[in-house]
Amino acid sequence: MTLTRDRAALDDWYVVAIAADLSPATPRRTRLLGEDVVVTRGGDGRPAVTCSDGTAARVAEHYGFVWASLGTPARDLFPIAETAEPDRRLITCGMVEVGASGLRLVENFLDMAHFPFVHTDILGALDRPEVENYRAEIRTDVDEVWATDCRFWQPHAAAASTGGQMSHYVYRVVTPFNVMLYKTCPVAPDRFDVIALFIQPVAPDRSIAFPLMVLVDHTTSDEDIVMFQQKIFLQDRIILENQRPRTLPLEPRAEIPTRADLSSVAYRRWLKAKGLRYGSFEYREAGA
Repeated sequence: MTLTRDRAALDDWYVVAIAADLSPATPRRTRLLGEDVVVTRGGDGRPAVTCSDGTAARVAEHYGFVWASLGTPARDLFPIAETAEPDRRLITCGMVEVGASGLRLVENFLDMAHFPFVHTDILGALDRPEVENYRAEIRTDVDEVWATDCRFWQPHAAAASTGGQMSHYVYRVVTPFNVMLYKTCPVAPDRFDVIALFIQPVAPDRSIAFPLMVLVDHTTSDEDIVMFQQKIFLQDRIILENQRPRTLPLEPRAEIPTRADLSSVAYRRWLKAKGLRYGSFEYREAGA
């Protein structure tokens, strides 16, 4: 397997390590876009990412993670304004390896229709499976995909929940492999919790997912929050690894969407417009 030539994939930012897990004595050896990389932290505390040929990748440290780019990003790492609010907690929730394209992971994250059937009695209930009308759009001014006016009944919406609630969701896809949602906070209904999923594309059909919680919750332990999020994602992994193809088809009519799939349709259209092919079913490259 070799490094991709897909510039749309190369010229972007990806999580390659949890910052707290990295020290001068504990480098992380991993893969990014088919390239072997080593993530280290020097004696000066700064992280570095080195490719197999000895070249240094661009690197940044934000939101509790180490980020890298193997190309030349056109912009800095996307902002998450809520991370600067002093009463919020930022909780990294480990990492999960998944035998599926990172694009599949993003699309699954956007999908509300599976809540009652995959996350039964947690994020959805079998007797209330309806996906209400919502809006999805490509915001060309910021080059992101947004889905708004999303509502879904959830029996146990978060680790801090004490009962069911009608959750209001806003989805935001900031780059092809990084997605987040703003969700009704159980303990502060006038505010949103933020849940992000940052994806490291190891190969076209293999990924590592890094969840992040940015919460208004001062009572639930870190361990309980991490366990709740891991439980949800491990339920998703079963579905993701059984989807065929493991990469994401981008051609029209390859998979038939329904009204509930507005965000997926916008996401795929956005990927095509950007020229992103890494992780798609149409991606073909010698050695990939």
